[in-house]
Parts: sequence; C-alpha cells; structure tokens
Amino acid sequence: MSRPSPIIAFVLFLLAAWPQLAFGQTMTDTSLHAAAARDDVAAIKRLLSEGAAIDARDPRGRTALLAATHENRVNAARALIEAGADVNAKDAMNDSPYLYAGARGHLAILKLTLAHGADLRSTNRYGGTALIPACERGHVETVRTLIAAGVAVDHVNNLGWTGLLEAIILSDGGQAHQQIVADLIAAGASVNLADRDGVTPLQHARNRGYDKIEQALRAAGAR
Repeated sequence: MSRPSPIIAFVLFLLAAWPQLAFGQTMTDTSLHAAAARDDVAAIKRLLSEGAAIDARDPRGRTALLAATHENRVNAARALIEAGADVNAKDAMNDSPYLYAGARGHLAILKLTLAHGADLRSTNRYGGTALIPACERGHVETVRTLIAAGVAVDHVNNLGWTGLLEAIILSDGGQAHQQIVADLIAAGASVNLADRDGVTPLQHARNRGYDKIEQALRAAGAR
C-alpha cells in the first residue's frame, strides 16, 4: 500500500490532534468556547472581533454559550447573549442554553435567556420543558421564574410525567418540593392528571409518605 501524500498526511495529523476541525470549527472558534467556559469576557469580545463564529459548535454540538451555561459562567453568558448568541441552539443531547439553565437552576443565565427569546415550548431529550427538571431537582426560584414566564405547567414529557408528578415521584418530599408543589397548584396545575399507569399525584404522595404534599393536594381537590 502506498503512503499518503505529505498534504494528506498533514491533514490527517491536524484532524487527529484537533478533532474540532472536523466539525467545522476554526481555532478561533475553539478558543471562544474555552474563553466562555472560563468566564473570560475580554477574550470573548476579542475573539468575536477577530471573526469567531458566535454559534459555532464543538464536537458535542455545543455553542460557546452552552459551554458557558454548563459552567454557570454568568458574565460570559451575558457577553455572548448581548452579542447575539442563540439561546435556543441545541447540542447533540438536545440541550440548549435555556433548557440547561432551567434544569440546573442557573437562575441568572436563565433570566438572560428568557429576556432574549427563549422558546418556552422547546423540549429536552425526554420531551420535557425546562420546568419539569426544575421541579424534579427542587429549584424553587427557577420554577417560579418559569411559571411567571408562561411555561405550560401541565406539559407531559415522554415518560408520561408533568412537573407536578416529577416533584413528587423523583423528590424526597422535603421543603423545596413542598413549596414547588404549592407553587404549581397556585399556577393552576392539574392535581388529578395521572401518569401512564393511571396513578395520580395524590396516590404517589401517599405511597411515599409525603404527608404535607398529600395535604396540599387534597386541599386543592386532588383525588
């Protein structure tokens, strides 16, 4: 077998050393992701002025804004969003800056995405809105922010669960989840919307011994 030409060998070397080049990223784009992850606003502004593509993707499909969101780098996220970064751009895992910030309770970044066109109907890889994982993980202020923004409280994900169901099924029944259940009820969530097996929020709460959540549901007319 003949050896590849020197040019081909050099290209193969570059792709092996810097696989991001195979995904259409320039070295400037790669530097933008790194600057975003370390919250280096000065570097972000310089790289953008030098022509870095603001929504370029890394090998995992993440934009620089999503890289900043993963690390909860608020200053970097603000700089990128104000420069026009897409708050709804999804990666290979179907996460966007908006969805990830909501799921992780990164409240400051979430509010930035909401102020710059976040798609409230967008869903993650489980078919859930940003509200559902926020309910599951006990992010009270995030849940309140998303409710106030207008996210549908009765959206059902691919598992057949609403935010209310996840706040019970996947929680410890503690104070944060008690408050989230109360906030969802106040926002008009259906307290009798059952899961795929026909088990209602009240039944799940009773089965887990979550007395205070059970009381709140009963007071709201749950059966």
